[in-house]
Amino acid sequence: MPNSRHKKSDDWKFTQLSYLIPQENHQMNWRLVAIPATLIPILIIAIQFDIKVEDVLAIGIVPFVAAVAAMMIKLVLQGVKFAYITRKYLSGFDSILKLTGVRVGSEFIKFTTPMFVGAEFIVIYYLHKKGVKPSKSTWIAIMDIVTEVFAAGLLSIMAGIIALLNEAYVVAAVVLGTSITVTTLWMVLFFMSSKHTFQVPKVILNLAKRFGKEKGEKYIEQTNVWMEEVCTMSRQNLKTSESKKVFTVSFVISIISWSFYGISFMIIAMGTGYVISMFDSIMAVMGANAIGNLPITVGGSGLAEFGIVAYLNNLNPFSFEISDESLEWDAVIGWRIATYYVPILITWLLLVKLALSKISKPQAT
Repeated sequence: MPNSRHKKSDDWKFTQLSYLIPQENHQMNWRLVAIPATLIPILIIAIQFDIKVEDVLAIGIVPFVAAVAAMMIKLVLQGVKFAYITRKYLSGFDSILKLTGVRVGSEFIKFTTPMFVGAEFIVIYYLHKKGVKPSKSTWIAIMDIVTEVFAAGLLSIMAGIIALLNEAYVVAAVVLGTSITVTTLWMVLFFMSSKHTFQVPKVILNLAKRFGKEKGEKYIEQTNVWMEEVCTMSRQNLKTSESKKVFTVSFVISIISWSFYGISFMIIAMGTGYVISMFDSIMAVMGANAIGNLPITVGGSGLAEFGIVAYLNNLNPFSFEISDESLEWDAVIGWRIATYYVPILITWLLLVKLALSKISKPQAT
């Protein structure tokens, strides 16, 4: 392909990514407004089961801080994994600390969107600002998210199978249905990209021509160029021994990071006197994570809380007739505060300070 075509494509992709990132105040506002909206399900739970502030505070400062620490370890491990992947494909690029901070900050986007998506746009945007070609930036982001999804998917599938064996059929159906669908979709697309060049479906192309005229056709053409470049990157890298090693190491890191997320509930539960093993805690949280991935509420608010209760008590996650004697609800709410509301503040600060900060000149290509 002519170099001019690539240059135009790169310029267009950078422009498009800029629109996807909450760089200006008005673009950030909707996410900041979305955060209070996530409190509504928690308030409903508190009223339904007569949970008072002192009940949540009774958890204790030590278990609460320890749960926050477990969640932050989870996020930092994600960041370290991203730094590892990036520096493997871009030798000596940026500092590990900076890359880790950017990846942790990108989680703010996931926390404030349905189905926990969006962090990949931040890392692509950041890498491109640093001078990395969009195709390589996208490849790094894909390697990061695929290993994340694969690890979470396997743990959630395990949780779904356990729920099925315990005759929690509705819970098992939701957990397995969500986790198998998402995991299979990502893995198939990931591995097929090395054998097949994906292009925008003709249906979308025809609609773009019809409603967008020349501008719509131009966007589709440039999107196809970008997708072709990503698939080319996949063919060049996926079958190499180095990429296989990167994938394996990244997958292991993801398993460990998700495990810390699961352990966070066990720590909070201990503060209320509710006894749960580490394995059961991980399975309950990953089952709840799968339910929370349903694109119904922002950040899975409400779904994750009821998901844990439903999983641990073999109940229907869509039933509000859950006995307050079956599980300490203050533990569930405390866990949600420790693993969502505290990290959301930290990730927002890192997002603004690192990922969206101005960069004077590119460092890599």
